[in-house]
Amino acid sequence: MSKKKFTGSVGRKGYYIALVLCAAAIGISGFLYYRNGDKPQDPNLSSNPTVNQDDQSALSPDPSNPSMDDPTIPPVGLQKTVHPLEGQTVAVYAMDCLIYNETTRDWRVHNGIDIAADAGATVVAAADGEVYSVYEDQKLGTTVVIRHAGGYTTKYSSLAEEVSVQPGQKVLAGQAVGTVGNTALMESAIGDHLHFAVTCNGASVDPEEFLQIQ
Repeated sequence: MSKKKFTGSVGRKGYYIALVLCAAAIGISGFLYYRNGDKPQDPNLSSNPTVNQDDQSALSPDPSNPSMDDPTIPPVGLQKTVHPLEGQTVAVYAMDCLIYNETTRDWRVHNGIDIAADAGATVVAAADGEVYSVYEDQKLGTTVVIRHAGGYTTKYSSLAEEVSVQPGQKVLAGQAVGTVGNTALMESAIGDHLHFAVTCNGASVDPEEFLQIQ
C-alpha cells in the first residue's frame, strides 16, 4: 500500500471516530438536561425572590391595627371614668393656644383643668388604676400620679400635703386619693383648687374628653 493511500485511510477513520464521539457527547448532554429539568428548583437560588405574606405584613403597616403610641386609640380595659372633684372649672385645658395665668401674670399653655372647691374637699381617682407616684412638684405642689389601662395616666396636683394613697397601691374609680389644697405655687392666685391633667402614652390629652369615657 502506498503512503498516500494509507494516510487517506487513517484520516477517514479519524473523521468517523470524531463524529461518533460528538454524537455521544450530544446524547449525554441531552440526557442530563432532561433529568435535571425534572428536579424542583431551590427557592434560595431564585433570581426573583418574593416576600411571603408574613414578611409583607411586617413591611406594610396594618391600617386596622394602629400603633399603640397613637393617643387617639380607644382605651383597652378602661371601664369608666368619674369626675375627680365636684366644683367649678376655673381654667380650661389649652395646649394649642395661650391662656392668661393670674399668678405669673403672663400667657402660657395649660396642660390640665383647674377645678375650684373648698379646702379639704375630697379628690377621687378618675378611673381604676395603680398609684405610680406621690411627690411634691415645685410648681404644682402635692401631686399624685395614677396609671390606668389603655396607656392613660392621670395627675392630681395642688392637693393638701396629706394624701390618702401611696405608690404601688391599687385604686378604684371614685376612691379618695387626697383633698383639695392650694399647694401649687404656679397657680396660687386661683385659691383652693385641683389641677387635673391626663396623658395617653405620654401625649397630653384634654381631661374633659377623658372624663366622657363611660
